[in-house]
Amino acid sequence: MTIKMADSVKNISALLTGLAKRNYYNESEYTDDFLKSQIFPDVAEEEYASLLKRCSSYMKSIVSADMDFNQLEAFLTSQMKRREAAMSEEEASAYRKFWKIHKNKIHDTLVSKTNWNNTLKKVSWRIDVKSQAKNTENMNEPTAIVELQIENPQESQKADVVQFEMDENRLAHVLQNMKDIEDQIVQYCQQ
Repeated sequence: MTIKMADSVKNISALLTGLAKRNYYNESEYTDDFLKSQIFPDVAEEEYASLLKRCSSYMKSIVSADMDFNQLEAFLTSQMKRREAAMSEEEASAYRKFWKIHKNKIHDTLVSKTNWNNTLKKVSWRIDVKSQAKNTENMNEPTAIVELQIENPQESQKADVVQFEMDENRLAHVLQNMKDIEDQIVQYCQQ
């Protein structure tokens, strides 16, 4: 590649940032031609196309695996040890720098794009004791008052509030369902 090593980290970082802005942050002005003209104006078309394909492929692997920094290091090390088209230490440094800056923002962007249903934003609760009832058996019986704040990702300014009351039996049933969900998640994570 005809890129100077001193400029390599800076240029690869700039290309990765441009690709992230286009692919994950919906900034469509970052076209391939724009990135080439701004970052690699003196690089031949074929060389730039090869670099672009390589950077896009590596970025897609890193993002789709939502790599932590240990996984990233293992991935970059494996790319540097390849026999053909091995990644240089300077390129690896650019990927480390890029991922350190953009990991959380890309993750949050992808999560928000895949979350099309309502989301639970807040849960509030309290326990009340009935002091008046039609019959005396229901007096002094504790009930849970639950308030859920639910938000639609497409309408983030508007949140719905749902309130309901549960007696001891209903609360026990809900808690058992939550325990079942937790058990399923733990079982899935151990596979």
